[in-house]
Amino acid sequence: MNVMAKDPIAALDGARRMSHGQQLARAAHKTPERIAFRFENQERTYAETDERVTRLARALARRGIGYGDRVATLMTNRIEVLESYFAVHRLGAIAVPVNFRLSANEAAYIIEDAGAKAIVVDAELAPLTAEIRKPGQSAISDLVCLVVGSSPERAGPGAEGYEDVLSASSAEELMIDVPESDPAFIMYTSGTTGRPKGAILSHFNLMINTFNMMSAMSMSGDDTIWLSGLPLFHIGCLDGILPYVMVGGTSVILSSGQFDAAQAVEMLISERATACLFVPAQWQAICAVPGVRERSFNLRRILTGGAVAPPSVIQAMIDSFPGIPIYNGFGQTEMSSVTCVLRGEDALRKMDSVGKPIVNVEARLVDSDTRDVPVGAVGEIVYRGPTVMQGYWGRPEATEEAFAGGWFHSGDLCRMDEDGYIKVVDRTKDMIVSGGENIYCAEVEAVIDGHAKVKEVALIGVADEKWGETPVAVIVPTDSSDPPSEAEIVAHCREHLASYKKPTAIIVVDELPRNASGKVLKTRLREQFGR
Repeated sequence: MNVMAKDPIAALDGARRMSHGQQLARAAHKTPERIAFRFENQERTYAETDERVTRLARALARRGIGYGDRVATLMTNRIEVLESYFAVHRLGAIAVPVNFRLSANEAAYIIEDAGAKAIVVDAELAPLTAEIRKPGQSAISDLVCLVVGSSPERAGPGAEGYEDVLSASSAEELMIDVPESDPAFIMYTSGTTGRPKGAILSHFNLMINTFNMMSAMSMSGDDTIWLSGLPLFHIGCLDGILPYVMVGGTSVILSSGQFDAAQAVEMLISERATACLFVPAQWQAICAVPGVRERSFNLRRILTGGAVAPPSVIQAMIDSFPGIPIYNGFGQTEMSSVTCVLRGEDALRKMDSVGKPIVNVEARLVDSDTRDVPVGAVGEIVYRGPTVMQGYWGRPEATEEAFAGGWFHSGDLCRMDEDGYIKVVDRTKDMIVSGGENIYCAEVEAVIDGHAKVKEVALIGVADEKWGETPVAVIVPTDSSDPPSEAEIVAHCREHLASYKKPTAIIVVDELPRNASGKVLKTRLREQFGR
């Protein structure tokens, strides 16, 4: 199947394309024997990956998947997730990653909302897939279904083995002209404030974000080995992998499941990783591994992202990995995703900030009327630039609201200091209004996080007859046998904050609920403790 325009001008456009299917093919041509991906006891060269991607794309095409169709992936971390993305892109179709931690109803909602025609799953999630595909239960019961691993029938009627369909497909070069302006992914937001929405990200969005990341991290051709602690359905994981495909480097994929900090340290050493990314909660655990500071690493930079890193975590990273530059990335799915980076040289002196906007991202802090706020004042950060999503899938009203005034409205409340560094203070939906005063959760959380007895904290607002709302601190103690008292936390807050900002109560828990990117699910905390 070779589909290229016959018109010479259109053919020339095709030769210039920047789609991800073509990027992989170029890497395979330049560095065919270099290892592209490594996972557990498996590894694939660029040439092997490219051939398997072509076979999978042809297999999907034979099953009716074509240009613009949506293909869902529901898998734990493995190389086949990435093969599926690249194969879908090579067809000009759109990849729809689905969080493997979702229930059948939650996953079915995303698959139906995207209008997916096919799904690629693994054996571990085959039973969940069978529940989603129950005959006659929904429009998605007829999904084309490919299963990585044994017993594909466990995913329901008509499911086929992934390796079987690959071996039966041709590896002949597949050429479909896919403009970089076309959608590459529909990435569903984490749904921390309601039903998830699908952010449409084009090949161009992600390609520019890839260049942005390479620039911000000072990457070069000898940056060879990347390791990430994020799941492959998450945009932050792609942010790390795509630059390494661009330079022909190796991406090491960690297995899904319970995060093991000691194992992560051993893998960083044994894989000779030159860069890595973990969310703040993972870094906190890594830095607590005994003797980590004395270990020998090949790292040239370490990154944190997915959630705003408290200063205590940044300090722990500085102490545990002396001399290795730290980069704190900030952004969101709708921005493809990185918007600001705190660069290594600023990690210590500006550790309470997320840095400055990166190249190709224009940002402002504005009030509710989209007017700029003065330096030091709180405003919503809004963005323009080539990494901004195309819109929300099937939600024109939500898209129009998000782009009010011609800027993308992030929902993040921030302050900018006199040097231009941005500090995140809250989400617009999480801000607490008590007695007419605005209380920014991140500000109070940063103070409570500094108490010796506090490991983690989340501040929520609860209804109050007199004040409307009052702040309550949900705390994970450093030592479960010696948790902080309410009096200790209130006294600590009085030393650093105005009286109205201190919590009116504390709740001690074993852990905070989080989504896949490490963000605390405050909606769940409010549901549990809001009364």
